[in-house]
Amino acid sequence: MANEQTAFVLKQAKWSQYLARSSAWLFALILLIILSPLFVVIGILIKLESKGSIFFTQVRGGLNGQYFTIYKFRTMYDEPEKLSLDIDVVENDPRITKVGYILRTTSLDELPQLINIVKGDMAFVGPRPTMPSQTDNYNEYQKQRLFVKPGVTGLAQISGRNALTWDEKIDLDVEYINRKNIRYDLYIILQTFFKVIKSEGVYSNE
Repeated sequence: MANEQTAFVLKQAKWSQYLARSSAWLFALILLIILSPLFVVIGILIKLESKGSIFFTQVRGGLNGQYFTIYKFRTMYDEPEKLSLDIDVVENDPRITKVGYILRTTSLDELPQLINIVKGDMAFVGPRPTMPSQTDNYNEYQKQRLFVKPGVTGLAQISGRNALTWDEKIDLDVEYINRKNIRYDLYIILQTFFKVIKSEGVYSNE
């Protein structure tokens, strides 16, 4: 009887996870369709100001350390961005275009990650994906970040974002994974909305 009850609970949990993933996929797809005119306008503004691609793409480490390509709107002049991928971006950074500054301040540069959600690479909420040079060298504690899909936003993002140290981000991501549930995700999404309005933690402290 106990085994049957356990099996039933596990079946419910799997169904709940499937429903959550399906809902996130559908919502991301709907948002992409609704926001497509905004994508066009942003793309035109980026192209008018500087040469280069509309999108910035980069390989990141995701669920279980698997690589995927992340999408963002390009916010820097093309060549300097390619030459300095590992350098922190600070406010008034000369590499950032005027349009790029607005996109970063409003977090609109992150909108293309809706594509990543539709593709199944990312979720709305989860640890922010980092580069393979980092994920490939995680210690056992840090590897916990790879137990779930990376997110467009997360606990670290509403707790300080780029103003936090690397270790602080890791601790918050692990805390999120241990507490993860639908209500907590909705709370983080709501808090993200308020943080974006205030433009908090967009740049590092350097």
